[in-house]
Amino acid sequence: TSAQAKAVPDAPDVRMTTCKVRLADSQNDSQTIYLYQEQAMSANLGAPYRQRFLRLAPSADGQKVESASFKTLDPKSWVGLCQKPQAERTIRSRDMESKHCSVFLVPIENGFLGNTQPGGCPTNFRGAVKITNTIRLNATGMDTLDRGFDGEGNLIWGAKERPYQFRKSN
Repeated sequence: TSAQAKAVPDAPDVRMTTCKVRLADSQNDSQTIYLYQEQAMSANLGAPYRQRFLRLAPSADGQKVESASFKTLDPKSWVGLCQKPQAERTIRSRDMESKHCSVFLVPIENGFLGNTQPGGCPTNFRGAVKITNTIRLNATGMDTLDRGFDGEGNLIWGAKERPYQFRKSN
């Protein structure tokens, strides 16, 4: 979100790093992709505030792509995984907690658009009990309306009026 942070004074400068990983103890399913993702403030990349594994696969009805999120069981051991060679990016099912949340993506012109299920997903992240997310993916990046809510339904963290604008960089 570096470009957004430069243009909008109160926008956070966040780096999202994502890479493909191999799930060692899974069946070879050519339609399923596993990713590792970490988010950190750009000024402190060695200390991500959010880490997860993602499983991308066709939804049960075949009309969408399900992006299922899994928390890491030992977050510190995965920091910087994307900087390792592809051959060293192997995980096992035991490295992940059970499925945390899913976003269902549908094809749109020039990309994909997706949301969490109605009502969001339960969480205990940064004081929230529920999270919701809307994602728009395209060739240049991703816009996310990622939000955490307390038990009374009050927004306690995340995007307020505008989405976070993650753009690809090298």
